[in-house]
Amino acid sequence: MNLQAVLEGLLFVVGDEGLTLDQICDVMEIDKVTAKELLMSLKQDYESDNRGIRISFLGDAFKLTTKVEHKCYYEKLVDNPISNMLSEQALEVLAIVAYNQPITRVEVDNIRGVNSSYAIRKLVLKGLLKESGKSDMPGRPNLYCTTREFLDYFGLATINDLPKMETKSTEQTETDLFTSIYKEENI
Repeated sequence: MNLQAVLEGLLFVVGDEGLTLDQICDVMEIDKVTAKELLMSLKQDYESDNRGIRISFLGDAFKLTTKVEHKCYYEKLVDNPISNMLSEQALEVLAIVAYNQPITRVEVDNIRGVNSSYAIRKLVLKGLLKESGKSDMPGRPNLYCTTREFLDYFGLATINDLPKMETKSTEQTETDLFTSIYKEENI
């Protein structure tokens, strides 16, 4: 098995959270020397001019990041009217943040059941979400809320103009799992 490819996949999966050296060692079941060798080898591969990403050490974690020298293209992508269409995932994240703000990415993930870091990052770049402080939760994650651009985009004067959400009653009738709509015939 190609451990360098495994490491690349792991870094991709965790996204902007990154992995510490200890996490790499634990997940891949390798020692620190081997982990450092794999990181350096992968980092060298990414330093090539024909690659658009690199490995960065930010905070205490290794992360896949885009190359700074390509920044002007990333900005065009975000500002491009064609790319300003919001995906279902982005709309879902926006709705969760709008109705629960301020909220952390982890809380959004828990509501959606999937990682929302890419959608949140894209919505922040589009100016529809912004960081609004730090949570008191362990690790002090960022809190997110909607922006004026969000209100403009959806034609709202204030956040209070959002449609009211209907909540289902918690007092649902229990169904007897052993009762069938089909009746047994006596033979």
